[in-house]
Amino acid sequence: MWFYEKKLQYPVRVSTCNPTLAKYLIEQYGGADGELAAALRYMNQRYTIPDPVVGLLNDIATEELSHLEMIATMIYKLTKDATPQQMRDAGLGDHYANHDSALFYHNAAGVPFTASYIQAKGDPIADLYEDIAAEEKARATYQWIINMSDDPDLNDGLRFLREREIVHSQRFREAVEIIIEDRGKKAIF
Repeated sequence: MWFYEKKLQYPVRVSTCNPTLAKYLIEQYGGADGELAAALRYMNQRYTIPDPVVGLLNDIATEELSHLEMIATMIYKLTKDATPQQMRDAGLGDHYANHDSALFYHNAAGVPFTASYIQAKGDPIADLYEDIAAEEKARATYQWIINMSDDPDLNDGLRFLREREIVHSQRFREAVEIIIEDRGKKAIF
């Protein structure tokens, strides 16, 4: 059960219409290492993860949904005043032809979102290492988008998201240690 507060986790500002930056951000919207894939991955994995860390997956999955909302807001603000020609020039002509300025789950190259992005092995250690890798890949993608951006307002929000990926990675690393420690305990009947 969730309680939805009608505000973003962190303020989203953009300086100017910039469909090219929006195209890059679409990677974090519907790409393999984006926010939707992360939220769904962690929600799914929580059913087979041991009790000591199940709440962690639920909490991070919920936060990833808030990040998805931030990314959607960024993309919307970067494209809301774009002309069809600007969308085409930014490499979003195919997107515009299919969806106008509506958001759609695909990556920056236009490949639609797929359930194959959502990994779940059922082994808690394997799943948690998958989660660590996913967070580190998302962190790297945010950094690369920041490197290409000349929008200081947008970069502020992107830096926030990048830092949250680092925190999530650290929390998953702690969860691995909890699982390893829990496995080493003697069972007394």
